[in-house]
Amino acid sequence: MMPEDTELLNEFTPEQIQKLDAIVEKFKDKPGGLIPVLEEAQMVLEYLPIPVQKRIAKGLNLPLSRVYGVVTFYSFFTMTPRGRHTVRVCLGTACYVRGGKALADAIEKLYGITEGETTADRRFTYESVRCLGACGLGPGIVVNEDVHGRMKPGKVKDVLNQYA
Repeated sequence: MMPEDTELLNEFTPEQIQKLDAIVEKFKDKPGGLIPVLEEAQMVLEYLPIPVQKRIAKGLNLPLSRVYGVVTFYSFFTMTPRGRHTVRVCLGTACYVRGGKALADAIEKLYGITEGETTADRRFTYESVRCLGACGLGPGIVVNEDVHGRMKPGKVKDVLNQYA
């Protein structure tokens, strides 16, 4: 391990850092290797904070600004930890008028997070969407891939407790 590893070791294990280095090494001399490195790194580390981006930039001999630009451009990359479960609340017109906003408020109050945030225990990441494609079931939430329609604020906790 090198002195600059201290930042990485605050969040990741030595084994994870070794896996990151192996990923970088695999794509180091390949044109267009940045996105595959970022994809694989995110699969291993779950997110791509600045210290990881610095490590990737150095390993690929790229400016940090280029790595950062790609990470922030593509929505499937994240610089913050994500929860084990993603909770999406529909705030599209049909769900909103049927109580979607009350569902969002209930989640924010129950878990102390706002839209786009992750609970401290990394159990849930909360997002809002404009349509789940289940307007007849509104208001609704989706947890991972599971649709829960005709939701009421009082049912939110019971539904989310199913996802330990």
